[in-house]
Amino acid sequence: MTRGGFEALDPCVHCGFCLPACPTYLATGDESDSPRGRILLMRALERGELPATDPALQEHLALCLGCRGCEPVCPAGVGYGHGLEAARERLAAANGIPRLARAILAVFRSPLRWRPLLTAARWLRATGIPASLAGNGRVGFAMGMLAASRSNRLSDLPTFRPSDSPTFRPSDRPTVALFRGCVMDTLFRHVHLATVRTLQANGYRVIEVGGQSCCGALHDHAGDRVSANAMRASNAAAFAGQADLVVVNSAGCGAWLRGGAAGSAAVPVRDVTELLAEAGPRVGAPLPCDVAYDPPCHLEHAQGVREPPLALLSAIPGLRLHRLPGSERCCGAAGIYGLQHPEMAGAVLDDKIATIAAATPRPAFIATGNPGCLMQIGAGLRAKGLDIGVVHPVELLDESYARAGYYTGAA
Repeated sequence: MTRGGFEALDPCVHCGFCLPACPTYLATGDESDSPRGRILLMRALERGELPATDPALQEHLALCLGCRGCEPVCPAGVGYGHGLEAARERLAAANGIPRLARAILAVFRSPLRWRPLLTAARWLRATGIPASLAGNGRVGFAMGMLAASRSNRLSDLPTFRPSDSPTFRPSDRPTVALFRGCVMDTLFRHVHLATVRTLQANGYRVIEVGGQSCCGALHDHAGDRVSANAMRASNAAAFAGQADLVVVNSAGCGAWLRGGAAGSAAVPVRDVTELLAEAGPRVGAPLPCDVAYDPPCHLEHAQGVREPPLALLSAIPGLRLHRLPGSERCCGAAGIYGLQHPEMAGAVLDDKIATIAAATPRPAFIATGNPGCLMQIGAGLRAKGLDIGVVHPVELLDESYARAGYYTGAA
């Protein structure tokens, strides 16, 4: 009889190595807000010792960021993410999904809902109003998140049409299909363009595939695994037979499309930094600036992709790369977590921003490969009045290539 993922918790011996790696435990000091404490709660839920309707159980599991930062430090190899998914699915079945989360998830089930809304947000961003209103408070922070989603180049560069191919060395590299997603395809289209250009400049053939949808990761986080699995299957069907690999530039999407916490790949998915690191990558022009890399949890912990982003950034001449203390800890974005638990999300983010503010030398840019992280950290920096940009790693490589003259067909 399958246990739905709870069996991944069996190796836990309650040693406590996970406690210093848990952002919510560091914020509250409450054992029930630690991985060890939550594992005890999840075991009690599975055994029926605690009902799924227990308010304290729901609260402590809901406050988990799902960052899985506890997994790399666990000497016993506990699959915490597997157990958390199983527990949240059981809680959602018994109690339903909270109203706010339910409304958000309904939007992302259909492009007919999320595309007009996110397109309108992009138009609002273009007015400059979000940047002027960015600051503290719920409205100010929301405006800061939207403002942080814009392109953050070091200098003004020509615009290149997506159909224009950069000059590149012929190679036998795989043909890759770009996963567009939802937030990335509307608010971060500039990252998609940079992804296509840098891959092409390193010998990859990049194709477009229709019939894609939102990946379903947000639904999985909320315990709606039926919808999440259906959305993942829909994307897998769209990509079937179209390319050798699917390339993703959003860590959260990549983790779920690769198989979620269950670990079995639904489609042949690779993060863009993995493909570029395998290619070298090709060296461009110098970018003399200090950059701090802050890894997305779903890239470093869930997918185990640690070195490729560093290899990509290290290949840019003149770029001075740093990893800040505690960079392996979550920024507090965690999908829609900030909307549901703004106080805890803020506490976790404050720790991240304080570390950035204290950094010597002060970075010109924070580089991270997930839209939620880009927006969360960007809004936090604006709220504290820190003039530090946030960029996806491929944006920096893209600018290096543009300065080197690798691209043709300026619009």
